[in-house]
Amino acid sequence: MSRPVSRAAIVGALLKKDFIAYSRDSVYLALTLVVLLAVPFVFRVLPTDVEETIALGLSPTVSQMVDESRDFLKEKGIPDAQLDRLDAADLVGVREGLLMLEFEDKEQLRDAVAGDLEVWLDGKEVILRDPDSDEKKPKDAELVRIMIGIAFPDEFIPSVMGGERGMEVTVFTYANVDEETRMAMASFMREASYQLAGLDPPVDIDYTDPEVLGEDRAGEQVSLQEKMRPLLLFMVLMMETFSLASLVSVEVLQRTVTAVLVTPARVSDFLIAKTIFGTAMSFGQALIILLLIGGITGSNWSLLLVTLLIGAVMFTGVALFVGAAGKDFMGQLFYSMLFLVPLLVPSFAVLFPGTAAAWVQALPTYPIIHVLVDATAYGATWADSWVWLAYAVAWVGILYGAGLVALKRKVESL
Repeated sequence: MSRPVSRAAIVGALLKKDFIAYSRDSVYLALTLVVLLAVPFVFRVLPTDVEETIALGLSPTVSQMVDESRDFLKEKGIPDAQLDRLDAADLVGVREGLLMLEFEDKEQLRDAVAGDLEVWLDGKEVILRDPDSDEKKPKDAELVRIMIGIAFPDEFIPSVMGGERGMEVTVFTYANVDEETRMAMASFMREASYQLAGLDPPVDIDYTDPEVLGEDRAGEQVSLQEKMRPLLLFMVLMMETFSLASLVSVEVLQRTVTAVLVTPARVSDFLIAKTIFGTAMSFGQALIILLLIGGITGSNWSLLLVTLLIGAVMFTGVALFVGAAGKDFMGQLFYSMLFLVPLLVPSFAVLFPGTAAAWVQALPTYPIIHVLVDATAYGATWADSWVWLAYAVAWVGILYGAGLVALKRKVESL
């Protein structure tokens, strides 16, 4: 008389079958190996520095503008000593995140902003070099990328101080300079013009003690590498959706599940085995990547592990639903993309500053990526993250429950 088989033994046998089937799928096995090798490499080559200084070019130099306006300024009663101090003013250098450099003429400034002329800074000395020439690069000098240039017209100071209206100041900006920075430079020019004319601006704004709303990251910006760490972890969690969905779809289409249910195995055993397999594969790969790219500290390791586990269960639920819905490879791929593209949207929010839109925060994956970002880049703790984790668990209940129901109905209908 044979002994009854325990449910744990049945689930273990089904897991063994799933791992064997997975190892024989050359496409997804190769994809897994590529991900485990490529992700750490991509992470290592990402930039680790953050440039918070804007390089601004001015033309002509202050000395040139003073020389052109010296007679006019003397007529206005400005003494020679003050003119000499203005003439000797040194604008080259960094002041509160703004690097200011002077150029002798407008064409030089235009070429520098366009990238047709290299700008090297050796201490206070500005060295210009044609990148297409055979001229050697300056030693011990720093290459500066001028992003914005401001070219003043001739007789700018006398015209402004004389009350002339409608003067045009040319502003050169490189193509990738954001609109906010361009507007800030325009405001800078208007304020400078008021000061030169000896007039008060129409609005008095106190910049010394601004009221910053939200979390101020000024001076604490994270590098692109740090931003990409949670995104890469999230992508690894998501990738297992395709392999598990494919495995479930094949077993349903080939009616392997029917043969399994002829044995003492129940539908619940089948669902438990698929859940454990999908969660283990997704969580395991994400954990390997986390160990390879770093980010674990003594204070965040438990928070990261729980977050990755919640994310793995969430995508397992999605995979169960997709595997039950897809009738062939193309159908499975369509349903996978239909679900994963919206779920991928919150991950790109980490690449841009500011608060994510309300509809992005409403997506199921937003709390996962939010906690990963805060824990790895900004040192968030359990106290900072438990609300987001509770939100994520609620979504896991919905998505995983939908996946279980869909697959159970599909199996029972065979």
